[in-house]
Amino acid sequence: MSRKLFPKNDNTLWLNGDELDIQNLFETISADRFKAIIGNKTIVIIDEAQRIHDIGLRLKLIKDSLPDIQLIATGSSSFELANRVNEPLTGRKWEYLMYPLSFSEMVKHHGLLEEKRLMPHRLLYGYYPEVVNQQGNEKEVLKQLSDSYLYKDVRMLDAVKKPEKIVKLLQALALQLGSQVSYNELGNLCGLDSKTVEKYIQLLEKTFVVFKLSSFSRNVRNELKNSKKIYFYDNGIRNALIANFNQVENRTDAGALWENFLVSERIKHLAYNQKWVNNWFWRTKDQKELDYIEEADGQINAYEFKWNTKAKAKIPKQFTTYYPNAKVEIINPSNFDTFLL
Repeated sequence: MSRKLFPKNDNTLWLNGDELDIQNLFETISADRFKAIIGNKTIVIIDEAQRIHDIGLRLKLIKDSLPDIQLIATGSSSFELANRVNEPLTGRKWEYLMYPLSFSEMVKHHGLLEEKRLMPHRLLYGYYPEVVNQQGNEKEVLKQLSDSYLYKDVRMLDAVKKPEKIVKLLQALALQLGSQVSYNELGNLCGLDSKTVEKYIQLLEKTFVVFKLSSFSRNVRNELKNSKKIYFYDNGIRNALIANFNQVENRTDAGALWENFLVSERIKHLAYNQKWVNNWFWRTKDQKELDYIEEADGQINAYEFKWNTKAKAKIPKQFTTYYPNAKVEIINPSNFDTFLL
């Protein structure tokens, strides 16, 4: 993937952090030695940079000594790489996050009509590139992805003291998709205390498996103030966790799949278009709710997601009373492209 993003040319030096001689090179690196290695090249790309000991300090040395060099560090483990470079390179770096493929990217690839036709398929199998590129083998690819990444790389992190429990936690989160979660309840289901559940969820966020939405509240008496929902970055990974790839029309969780898809795709849309917003869900103690809230520049936009275009969607009167200037919209399969493009 890195070589497709950064094609090789005469100005580029490629270094692979998986190779032992490259790791040894960085053990005794100095500015003069590195300058001799790169010669006249202006771009240095270090792939799998997290494999190199103290990579953050090594990159800082190079950048401070050779400021005109464009230095790019990539890694298949975002968590490991971020941990190794964040502190030494504070104020000296730009970070780029690669999500799974997005709805908008696939629209650009083969058009809006075709991608909308594929929507039930995307709700089941998601947007990981390997999945999209291997039609007919989606289940097998997702199993490999979950086995090699979720069940291996995440469990190998030093902070995960009970790796077998994180699988149970992921499955519990998958089954509670679209619902408010309680760390105490999750702990009881998985045999963990609430603090460990919180720590594991933070790790899963940092490794881009799941992300969290908190509840929206402006100190109105009846609003929930400390609730949270957990979403998956990819529908396919979520379905792989519970081994359920039944067609959408035969599922009781179709609404939850639709909600997860829209929220995760909206996160990609905001990131790729550099839109800075705060986002939440909204709910009251008497079960009135809206699926998704955004606020930017003082404007509140609220959204209710409906998979069934014939289903009646009622906007809670409390919300429009509390926030009369908010814009409220129903998003369903007939108009969702306007929400994601």
